[in-house]
Amino acid sequence: MHATFPLRIRALTLRVRDLNVQRAFYHELLGLSVREPAADRLVLAPESGTFTLELIADPSAPLRPWPTIGLYHFALLLPDRTALAAVAARLLAQGVLFEGAADHAVSEALYFRDPEGNGLELYTDRPPEQWPRRGPLMVTEPLDLEALLRGARPAPLPPDVRIGHLHLHVPDLDEAERFFAGRLGMTVTLRTYPGARFFAYDGYHHHVGANIWARGRRAPEHATGLLAYTLQVPEAIARTLPPALQDPAGITVHIRTAST
Repeated sequence: MHATFPLRIRALTLRVRDLNVQRAFYHELLGLSVREPAADRLVLAPESGTFTLELIADPSAPLRPWPTIGLYHFALLLPDRTALAAVAARLLAQGVLFEGAADHAVSEALYFRDPEGNGLELYTDRPPEQWPRRGPLMVTEPLDLEALLRGARPAPLPPDVRIGHLHLHVPDLDEAERFFAGRLGMTVTLRTYPGARFFAYDGYHHHVGANIWARGRRAPEHATGLLAYTLQVPEAIARTLPPALQDPAGITVHIRTAST
């Protein structure tokens, strides 16, 4: 499955209040390797180097209220159900905040929060030939969590984990469409989901989701949460864009191509 679609989301930057606590979660529990340690900054990555996660410490930052404009969740794509069950079992055994599970027809997903409330989805894709071809591409149905976890051996993230997609709280869906589809050249893959819209390159189900479920509520200035992400954009589209721009949630988007 990982070889089916190109890498598109290559980096995230989070502002965090307690770097040691977040390091314990992302490094010691999830198993991301520390690439660039510093007193006020940490860069982590899986062994494959498919993405980086930068944590910037600001002990004075207010914790971002939930929900507010900004990150809804970022989603780590695992290669198969066995890996999904293993990582989920590890998080559940350590009492990580678990918000639920869903069968989205294109994928199976479990939802957690990190220690500062950032949404984290763990998921695995179904083969594209099994995705719905009539009606909505994605749905939300119950997932048999007991069956998924039966016999699972807790384990950290596998080396080839990817960031599969981002989901954002935005002020307005039409504005989000003008940005992600109009400016960044993504395809709208689903517009009938209540209060949400989904966008992707390459025929994927979504690289970005946008919703208005925060009802326009905004976090305090300089709050914790997602500061920036890096998109690997098709070269023809990248030529029309500056190196960095702001998305409708006010988050910095760094643009790169496969050659940069």
